[in-house]
This record gives sequence, C-alpha cells and structure tokens, in this order.
Amino acid sequence: MNLVANFGPGRPRVEQRRRRGQTPRAEILDAAGELFTTNGYANTSTRVVADAVGIRQASLYHHFAAKDDILDALLVETIAAPLELAERLRDVREPTPARLYALAWFDVRQLCAARWNLGALYLLPELRTERFAAFRLRRDELRGHYETLAAAVLAEAGGAGIVGAAALPFRLVEMVINMRSDEGSAPVFAERTIPEAALRVLGWPGDLDALRGRAQLLLAQLEPA
Repeated sequence: MNLVANFGPGRPRVEQRRRRGQTPRAEILDAAGELFTTNGYANTSTRVVADAVGIRQASLYHHFAAKDDILDALLVETIAAPLELAERLRDVREPTPARLYALAWFDVRQLCAARWNLGALYLLPELRTERFAAFRLRRDELRGHYETLAAAVLAEAGGAGIVGAAALPFRLVEMVINMRSDEGSAPVFAERTIPEAALRVLGWPGDLDALRGRAQLLLAQLEPA
C-alpha cells in the first residue's frame, strides 16, 4: 500500500490521513486543538503539530506561517458562529428574552460540542499581546451583544439598577469551558440550565418552557450553518 499521497500544496504527505477534516488546513487545526489544550501551547511546536497530522513541517507552513497563526484560527472558530447569530438576532422583531435565550443556547451548545475545549485557550498569556488584539475585539463584540440583550431584559424585569448584572449571561455561558476542563466534558444539563439561569439571574419571571420553544423557532430560522 502506498502511504505517500499528494494532497494540497506543499510536499507529499508522509502517511495516510489520520485527522478529522476535509482539508489539510482543517487537519492541522484539529491536531493543534488537541495538542494546545492537552500538552499546552508553549510546549507544542509546529513540528509536533505536523507530526500529529502526518505531514512534513514544511507543508504545514503552506497553510500557517507561524504557530500563533494556528492559535488565532482556533480562537476565531470559537466565536465566529455565535457572533454571526448575534448579529442576525439583532435585526429580528422578537422579544428580547427569546433572543438572549437563543444566543446563549446556541453558544453553550457549540462550546459543548466542540471536539477540543478551545475556550480554555482564552487564559493563555499570549492572548494579551498585540498579535491577538483583533481576536480580543471580536470577543468583546460578542460580549457586547450579550450585554445589550441582557440590559434590555433587566429593564423589562425592573432590575435595570442592578450594577453589573448585564455582564452575567456571557460569563454564565463561558462556565461551560471550566466545566469541560474540570470534568472532561460538559454536563448534559448545561444546554438547558445555563440559558435558563441567564434569564433568571436578570430577574425575568416568565415561563421558561414557552421561552425555550420560541428560542428554538428562532434558531431554526437563523442558526448559522
């Protein structure tokens, strides 16, 4: 059996594909996601990533010029879809609690379903450098969507004067990252409990079952592919 295959730009692959992904770039991200979250970012070289994919290091550089480019791509994956949904939700005429519930539900679900716990990378000291300023701005943009929706729910519930409460739903959603770090996977109840807790912490008193049904309809219409 021939274990060397030409696949995409760069030198031939040194063995059969061993990683998830339809492209070499996706395979590199899959390997890096595992290695960065298990062995640590500082302890993982591009050579180690290339070896995990089964390609030469030179081939990896056809897709990513440096290790921090791989990290940036992984980080962007964690917020791209929820940010897209948040922008769509901003433009629909639906009650604010349903829009917040839909955003939190979707975000929790994708954080739970991701193969690797990439949100744990948010704590890397490297993210405070200028190299990752664009990512920080995008994450701040997503947080801003949460806080805008939360502030509107607070106002409806009569709690607009509670200092800092609008920041809580975003933080509740990101609890999934710690759950996965502590337990190896997020508990099955997270997809329901966290969106519901986000509404209750804002003082929203309504029927959560009905709200979940409305959020489900919103996601059916607006959820990114």
